[in-house]
Amino acid sequence: MAIRKIARMGHPVLKGIAKPVPDPTAPAVKALVADMIETMIDANGAGLAAPQVHEPWRIVIFQAPAERADEAADAAEIFDHTAPLTVLVNPEIEVLTAETEKGWEGCLSVPGLRGAVPRATHIRYRGVTPEGAVIEREARGFHARVVQHECDHLDGILYPQRMDDLSELIFESEARAMLAARIEGDEADDR
Repeated sequence: MAIRKIARMGHPVLKGIAKPVPDPTAPAVKALVADMIETMIDANGAGLAAPQVHEPWRIVIFQAPAERADEAADAAEIFDHTAPLTVLVNPEIEVLTAETEKGWEGCLSVPGLRGAVPRATHIRYRGVTPEGAVIEREARGFHARVVQHECDHLDGILYPQRMDDLSELIFESEARAMLAARIEGDEADDR
């Protein structure tokens, strides 16, 4: 296993369409996935797509731990937000509702920034694991958001391209300040 260098916005590997993986159970896929997991954990990310580590394959990994709920835009974003560490080879997404909701997103390939991104609120996704098992799940909240974000990387899309208002693209330091002010305001309301 190795920590890989993460491609940043502007790198050509992030602009292309990733190739389908012919054999999801191949040893090279398992080795790449191990590197991706180690890289994601090292970078404190919620997900990672193969193009982000300079590999043009349709592979994503993600997790939606409970502590990420604190970063949610509002209470609706928190619903069904958790997901275990998941590896999907050749993933597919089916949007189950026309309803969208904005939520704050960051990206390891767009370091230091956060943006309010509209995403479908309810999806179904499927893919194959490196062991050959089929995964199919429905997701809402942060879970749905992270899956859509990572799968966008496979089609050469970064989250700023999904934004409908670039005035909502801010530095992470400002996002932390906004969250702290919101928490302080909520605590004052509770007194």
